[in-house]
Formats: sequence, C-alpha cells, structure tokens
Amino acid sequence: MRSLGPAGASAAAVAAALLILFPPGFPNYDTMYFLVWGREVGEGVGPDYGSVLPPTPHPLATVVAALLSPLGHGAVVGTMVIAYASLGLVAFLVYRLGARWFDPAVGVLAAVIVLTRAPFLSNGLRAYVDLPYIALCLGALALVGRNPRGGRPALALLALAGLLRPEAWLFSVAYLAYLLATFERRGRRWTIRWRRGCWRAEVVGLVALGLAAPSCWALFDLVTTGSLTYSFTGTRETVEALDRQTGPVDLILYGPRRLGEVLQWPGMVGAAAGLAFGLGLLRRRSTPGAVGVGLALGAFGLLGTAGLAIIPRYTMLAAALLAIFAALALLGWRLLPRGDRWRRRWQLAAVALAVLFAVWIPTQYELDSRVATDLANQGRIEGDLHRLIDSGAFAVACGPISVPNHRAVPRLALDLGVRPSTVTSASEQGGEVRGYFLAPASPFVIHNFILDPADPSRFRSEVPAGFRQIVANRSWRLYRDCG
Repeated sequence: MRSLGPAGASAAAVAAALLILFPPGFPNYDTMYFLVWGREVGEGVGPDYGSVLPPTPHPLATVVAALLSPLGHGAVVGTMVIAYASLGLVAFLVYRLGARWFDPAVGVLAAVIVLTRAPFLSNGLRAYVDLPYIALCLGALALVGRNPRGGRPALALLALAGLLRPEAWLFSVAYLAYLLATFERRGRRWTIRWRRGCWRAEVVGLVALGLAAPSCWALFDLVTTGSLTYSFTGTRETVEALDRQTGPVDLILYGPRRLGEVLQWPGMVGAAAGLAFGLGLLRRRSTPGAVGVGLALGAFGLLGTAGLAIIPRYTMLAAALLAIFAALALLGWRLLPRGDRWRRRWQLAAVALAVLFAVWIPTQYELDSRVATDLANQGRIEGDLHRLIDSGAFAVACGPISVPNHRAVPRLALDLGVRPSTVTSASEQGGEVRGYFLAPASPFVIHNFILDPADPSRFRSEVPAGFRQIVANRSWRLYRDCG
C-alpha cells in the first residue's frame, strides 16, 4: 500500500506534463467500439459485432466501458482518465523496476526513454488498451520482484491483463510453473519436481487464478457470439482483410523492425548492449528483466506465428522492459567496483551510446512532434463530428446513416445511441442509397481522419443523387434524402 502514493503522484505528474506538452487525447477507433459495446451491455443487450471491420472484443475493456456507460458522454472522459493514468503508471513502474534491479538513476533514465518514444505517446493518448495491459504486466513483475512466491496478487494482475491481451496468458503459465515446480539438472537431463509444502487446495486455487483469463475470455465469446473462439478467428479475418504482416516468415522479416519502430535505433542498440553487459557482469540483477523480455517477445512471436498481426503496438511491453536495459547500458558501469577491468570498457561503450542518443535527438523530436500534430488534427476532426451530432441534425429519422468508409462508425454509434450495424459504409452499399450521408468537407479530413490505405473497402465521398445538404462545419457535411 505504501507504493500506491508514489505511483498515484507519478501518474498524476506524467498526466499533467502530457496535457501541457501535447494536445488533448481522444479514444481511438477500437476504444470507441468498446464504449459502444459497453453501453449495449449496460442496457442488457448483446454487443453488436455486425458492422464493417469491428475490432477484436476485449472482455475487460467492454466491462469497464459498461461500468462507465451511466455517465453518458462522461464515459469518454473516464476512458481518457484511465488512458493518461495508465501511461503514467507505465512510466512509474519502469522506473520502479529499474531502480529495484539496478539503481534509481537507471530507473529514471528508463522512464524518460519510454516517455519519449512516439508509439507510447501516440497509443497512450489515444486510449489503446495496450497501455493498461502493459501497466498490469509491469505491476505483476514488480510484485514478483518484491515477493517471488507471493502467488495470488501477481496472478490476479496477470488475470486482468489477460482479459485485455492474450499474451498475458503465457506469463501466467510461466509464473505458475515457477510457483509449483522446480527444475533440476542432473548431468545432461532435466527433471521437474513439485515443490514441497504446496497444499492441494492452494495448488487448485493458484491454477484456477492462472487460467482465469483464457477461460473468462472464451466464456465471454461464447455468451456474446455463440463461439468460444470468436476473438481469435475474427482477429485473423481482420488481419487478412487489412493485409497485415503475419505468420512465421513475416515474424522473422518484420518482427525486429516493429520493435525498432518503438525503441528506434539508439534504444535497440542500447538494449542489446545493456543485456550483454548486464547478463555478463551483473547476471543476478539482470536475470528477472531478461526473463521478462524473453517472455514478452516469446508471446509476441507465438501470436504472430498463429496468424495475428505483427505490428509495433504489440511489442511495447518488451520495449518497456528493454528500455531499462538501454538505461543500464548508459549508466550500469557505475555498479561495478572501481578496480574492475570491465568498468572502463563499459564506460567507453556508454559514451559511444550516449553520442548515438544525442545525435538521434532531432529525429526523436520530429517523431514526437508528429504525434502532437496528428493529435491536434484528428482531435479537431473528432470534435467537429461530435458537435455536428450534438446539433440535432439527425433528429429526423428517415433512414440509415451512410459514411464514406468505416472510420466514423463507432463515433456516430456512440453519440447517437444506435447500434453500429445501423451505420453503413457507403463504399459497401449497392444500389440506391437513402437516409443520411456524411461526407468529409475537405481533403484535410480525408488525409487525417478517413483514408486508411489498408482499408479493403473502396473510399466513397461523392454525394449520392437526390441528397441535399442540411448542416455543415469545417470538417463535415451532412446530407439527407428521406425518399
């Protein structure tokens, strides 16, 4: 409990800094869908997965959205509070792990590295579920570091994380194996033995907690869709539709690149150097972090091989842990005795790495500035769409709502209180179109909000015949034909 105060203060400080340095964030496409589905669950109906290209359902995200749904539009505000807090907690936990494994200076530098990587900022300020997931996993790792055989608290956090991302299932299984078994090497053979002192009831409880996330996820899919594997099969279909990299060959070709897009070159070189120096010279201190990195990358590779997308966002947990080793590469020489012959060699390597980080600063600043620019542009367009909806322009119910493609569907469904499948993509429609047609007001909107190069649907912005404009603002024009 004593750590909750510093964690909360750190999260608040990071959130305040982000609000000062960056435009306000907003929920991304996936999270908007979770808010819609949460509202539907709160109303006692099943979530509507029948729209064009719905994201993969995440049970915990839907449950949290259902709890926020009584707030109305305040649910969006609540979601952003969670998003900012999660990003702050990730930074704090990276610091805490770095300080515990090595020293506070390493922890501080690692947190700075994380908070200056553009994907952490971009995904965090758009309220992706990956940041709460990373915070829960890092929290579990911190609990294990404090009490390696604590069991239930860490497994509970991993169970929650496993309702956001399936990679956490592997972490739970690995920790269960650590709790319940010992691995002994005798000559060339390894033997596995149950740990003494484990009561049968205790084992059952730990196993139940460790397997809670995949069981609850499958049950959630069964209840909402009638299929135990809907999330997995649906995700694979979306990956194919968007032509994303996936499979073992793409994992080899693109996996390291996706991790590099998060850490960038200095972070990748620093992480490799930190792992080498750490495992070679500070093995006992470095082993917990190295195991965490191995599990995170192993889970990413396992899901990528199984047909899920190979994208930078899914490497961010490994990147957060590798940031600690990048910081170690810069500062870890201080942990060696003054007479150690490797201390000087490590210092020289740290100087070279520091030069690489320094040379990269302008590029990193440009990447982070692009995040701020994109947030401002897309936030303006999101705000204009929300204001158009609030103007009452959709008050006359004369037919379905058509949009140029799928991007605006969850925002319209949430703000209008309708099912996502009632908002149709005009590019998918055949024959005569009637009802409402939402069109972008300028190429600026098409470039910054609507046009997705990976969208399989044909983009359609021309207004169908017979429609007349009823309202417009700087980003959107709404047309109507009630037939």
